[in-house]
Amino acid sequence: MTIPGNLLTTAMAVMPHTDLERAMQCAFSLDIPFWPQLPRLNYYEDMYVQASEHFPGILLDMEKRTLSFSMEKFVLEYEEALSHFEDPGYFDISPRYSTVYHRFLEWDLSDRQAIRGQLEGPISFGMNVLDENRRPILFDDTIRPFMFEFMAKRVNTQLARLKQMNPNAFMFIDEPGLQFLFSALSGYDAAAAFKEMEAFFGTIQRPRGVHLCGNPDWDFLLNLDLDVLSLDIYSNGEVFSQYADSIKRFLDRGGVIVWGLVPTNAEPFEKEDMAGLEIRLTKVWETLDRKGIERNWLLSRSLLSPATCCLINPDGEKTVEKAFERVKALSGHLRARFDLS
Repeated sequence: MTIPGNLLTTAMAVMPHTDLERAMQCAFSLDIPFWPQLPRLNYYEDMYVQASEHFPGILLDMEKRTLSFSMEKFVLEYEEALSHFEDPGYFDISPRYSTVYHRFLEWDLSDRQAIRGQLEGPISFGMNVLDENRRPILFDDTIRPFMFEFMAKRVNTQLARLKQMNPNAFMFIDEPGLQFLFSALSGYDAAAAFKEMEAFFGTIQRPRGVHLCGNPDWDFLLNLDLDVLSLDIYSNGEVFSQYADSIKRFLDRGGVIVWGLVPTNAEPFEKEDMAGLEIRLTKVWETLDRKGIERNWLLSRSLLSPATCCLINPDGEKTVEKAFERVKALSGHLRARFDLS
């Protein structure tokens, strides 16, 4: 197992900062650092835009900050994209599409227990990017298989780059759209999605996992061949704890859970204190322990993080930075309480 546990800290990548170095310092303050995604710094730093680089058919308007898709443009660019399919550099994130990523690559992080990267996942990308008829490209049976293959190459390229920095690098596939997949209005069958997502993960290197802040069908996620699952336990603890059988199978396969506990939105953050957050989380662990998931085993396969990303606070980055500090404090307290080395 290359992903550590024992309640070490990490976080999801989207941050409200407009100061690159300040964001990097915040990310590096955690046990498992990551490269931040800073859409307020530059639209190229948006997670959907970064995933779209070299994807045929993409229409990117930097002035209007819009991302869309043209089938006519896709047809014109498809062969050119295929001609680069054996070129890993084609699928990496260029300096134009992320100054932050390339700043991260300059650091010596070989002494960290692990580092982490991320890419927007195919489900969320396909739901968010609309064609000329305002239809998500996820629902196009021609585009979707290519999109899964394209995104798998992007994940593999970034992971290989990060493993040169630290052999214990791993990837989050950010999939906020998964919570909408199970709506009757989604237009994409969950059974087909599981088959395609399973094939997708079968083509990308380990360690790999999913991060999302919503409330999907947890059985769907826990039964995918993932190494790590990152979730908002602050909002979804009661629901998630009902899936004990699937959680146990996930852990028995070697999975790691990232417990997103500390809210980053200003209002809930101000309402909570250390003691309340500790009680909220340990209640989930106690419930799972009663259902046959022994607590010490669970904690050995657990990380701690903020609950969600947040770009909407009136104080900009200040509450988010406070949340990072609280995550570190909680980690230290809980590691001492449960005697985790």
